[in-house]
Amino acid sequence: MQIHDGIGQRFDYPHKADRIVSVVPSQTELLAYLGLNQEVIGITKFCVHPQAWHSTKHRVGGTKKLHLEKILELNPDIVFANKEENERTDIEWLKERVPVYVSDIITIDDALRMIGDVGLLCGKSTIADQLIQDIQHERDVFKVPSGIYGTALYLIWQDPFMTISSDTFIHHMLEAAGFENALEGFFEGRYPTLELADIIALQPKFVFLSSEPYPFGEKELHQLKMALPDSKIMLVDGEMFSWYGPRMKEAFSYLSTLG
Repeated sequence: MQIHDGIGQRFDYPHKADRIVSVVPSQTELLAYLGLNQEVIGITKFCVHPQAWHSTKHRVGGTKKLHLEKILELNPDIVFANKEENERTDIEWLKERVPVYVSDIITIDDALRMIGDVGLLCGKSTIADQLIQDIQHERDVFKVPSGIYGTALYLIWQDPFMTISSDTFIHHMLEAAGFENALEGFFEGRYPTLELADIIALQPKFVFLSSEPYPFGEKELHQLKMALPDSKIMLVDGEMFSWYGPRMKEAFSYLSTLG
C-alpha cells in the first residue's frame, strides 16, 4: 500500500502492521478504538487512554523525550508519531531504522485523513471509515457559523499565560464551534505568550482555561474573573479541543454547550 503521511513523505508499506509503537497520546487512543490491543506493544507515559493500556503496555518515554533504543528493542513494524508532539531529531533517528508514519494535524480534515491512513496501515479500514463518517455527522449536526458566539481566548499555560494561534488544531475546533479566536492578528507565533495586561486589552467575550497541558483550576479562574468582569471565564476539557481521533465523536456536542 502507498500513502503520503502528514509531512508529505511517501509511505510504501507492504503489509498490515502487527507490531505497533505509538508515541502520540491521541493516536494511541485511536489505535485502541480500532481494536489493536494485541498489535500495540509500546506507548509513551502520557498515553493515558485507555487506562488499561497505560498500566500494561511497554513505556517508551515521554513524547518529547523518547527512549529510542527501547523502541528498537520492541522491534516494531511501524511507529506512529506526530510532527509537533515529538522531537524532529528523535523521529529522524527512528526513520533510519524503522518505518515511521508522521502525522501533522492542523485542520479537522487533517485529522480525518490521518484516521483513514491509520486504518489502512493497520488493516482496520472498515472501522476507521465508519469513525470518519460518525465524526463528519457530528460535525454537521452541531455546525454553526464561525464567530457567531464572539471572541474566545483559549489558554493552555499559566505563568506566563500561553494561548494558540490560527495555525493549530485547537483554533480550527474553536471555529467549528462558532467562536472567533480572540488572538488572531494581534500576536505572532504558534503558541504566543501573554501578560495579564495583554489579556485585559483583548477583552475577549470568552476565556477558556484548558485542563491540559496546564491543569487550570479555581485559583486561575478567580484571578481572571477579577481582571475580566465582563468576560465569561470557563474551565474546559482540553482533550475535547486537542485530541484528534475517536474523541472527536463527542467533541462537537461538548463544544456546542460552551457558547
